[in-house]
Amino acid sequence: MKKLNLAVLISGSGSNLQALIEACAQPDYPAKINAVISNRPGAFGLQRAEKAGIPAETIDHTKYATRGDFEKVLHNVLGKYNVDLICLAGFMRILTPEFIAKWEGKIINTHPALLPRHGGKGMYGEHVHKAVLAAGDAESGVTIHYVIPDVDRGEIILQKRVKVENGDTHESLAKRVLTEEHEAYVEAVRMIAEKKS
Repeated sequence: MKKLNLAVLISGSGSNLQALIEACAQPDYPAKINAVISNRPGAFGLQRAEKAGIPAETIDHTKYATRGDFEKVLHNVLGKYNVDLICLAGFMRILTPEFIAKWEGKIINTHPALLPRHGGKGMYGEHVHKAVLAAGDAESGVTIHYVIPDVDRGEIILQKRVKVENGDTHESLAKRVLTEEHEAYVEAVRMIAEKKS
């Protein structure tokens, strides 16, 4: 079985990365992680990669004058790893249209709500869960989607739903959504890999 080569881009603890590491460790899973790249030095996800024996690199975005300069380096680093699919997993940078064009149809992201609701600029992390609760939504969930220049508007690969419980706080809702997110990411990568094989 030819496996899909992944690069996972992170900025923090890398819990979605961990879900992918565990999935890729299964012999029948149709993907493998060729590289983990963080834009933040010391991100805990780098330790997860190291522990799993996956090449990990840091490209500190604060060292570059422009987003374009940072992405040029990112593009070159990705070029070393024979990447079929870039998985954004808590990667806290918005990519430019120029970068996305170079990797068209090869970048996916996760969003902790049911897009198109509660998506777009400024909608990440706890802001999303607070917006869901403020809107009085009966359910939230997770969306895995392709990345296009219009933030959170790319083609949806899959969604999983999570019921909003009475008395939910943004923290309690976030916890349940994250559990589904780990499963959804693993499932979405499998779907893409199986389509390509």
